[in-house]
Amino acid sequence: MKLFSPLTLGEMTLANRVVMAPLTRVRSGSEGIPGPLVVEHYRQRASLGLIVSEGTYPSPAGQGFPGQPGLVTPEQLAGWRKVTDAVHAGGGRIVAQVMHAGRVTHEDTNGGYEVVAPSAIAIEGETRTSKGKKPYPVPHALATDELPSIIEEFVTASRNAVDAGFDGVELHGANGYLLHEFLSPESNQRSDQYGGTPENRARFAVELTHAVAEAIGAEKVGLRISPAHNIQDALETEVDDVHATYGALVDGIAPLKLAYLSVLHAAPAGAFIQDLRRRFDGPVLINSGFGIITTRDEALAILDDGVGDAVVVGRPAIANPDLVRRWQEDLPLNEPNPATFYSTGAEGYTDYPFYDEALSRN
Repeated sequence: MKLFSPLTLGEMTLANRVVMAPLTRVRSGSEGIPGPLVVEHYRQRASLGLIVSEGTYPSPAGQGFPGQPGLVTPEQLAGWRKVTDAVHAGGGRIVAQVMHAGRVTHEDTNGGYEVVAPSAIAIEGETRTSKGKKPYPVPHALATDELPSIIEEFVTASRNAVDAGFDGVELHGANGYLLHEFLSPESNQRSDQYGGTPENRARFAVELTHAVAEAIGAEKVGLRISPAHNIQDALETEVDDVHATYGALVDGIAPLKLAYLSVLHAAPAGAFIQDLRRRFDGPVLINSGFGIITTRDEALAILDDGVGDAVVVGRPAIANPDLVRRWQEDLPLNEPNPATFYSTGAEGYTDYPFYDEALSRN
């Protein structure tokens, strides 16, 4: 079963090809500092081939949720160092997902900083802030000469991640956050060289990825994308435009020889994703779940059928710290409790039992 065989991603050698998805868990308090509970959560899951951390903000303005951890302050980096040390002590590998929320936030969440985006277009609906639910604000449209400072935030955060012991970083270009907002024709209605055509809309993510790769080494950098995911108003509904935009993005980063490309898509075996995989010409991690839970059989098939090089899973990894053993031995799984995904404390975070512990309870 190829799913349980080693895999090399850049400088990392993974013990298996089961990857823990970046999972927002909001357990890092008002200062965004990972504490002992966060350390324990990640330590428990060190047997996964690779852990991708929850989205971490590269600047205060980029914070998207109360309780989200950052990669900014010395205290945050010291907290992450304890996490990475614990994962490495367990034989695991971990990368930091660097995520700027863009317009998917509110001044009451990010400490009063101006909310920014490619264009001054608000998301419909409300967001949960530290002061309750509020309508999404109309963001400040970043001027062309402001973009280098955003890129520098990602570069600095990526350097901070490596200094804190992470094996690398995953740049978050998916799910409607800042990089994805540049890719979507609905959220990006710019008239400069970063808007309009598919190639222009891909330009910011390409330039940012190049800058981070130059700063810390391409072998330490992955990129996550979610073409046509249509979430948080970053809509991508025209098939030809989607293909052209993501083709330009992948062609722009392929020469770097990144550690990996992570793709969230409902049809990873289809011609579109497989074309991106050929163009990237490097390891591609597949996440087909999101709306549905990825099963063991599906994960095995993705690898055995040659659809991707590793499988990214979310909820099974939340509920089963020993997921690799359970899947390898075809053991029963714990069921995740969605009511505790975005709460506080240990319940639904560090109290899911390992298989042997679950047996002893029964």
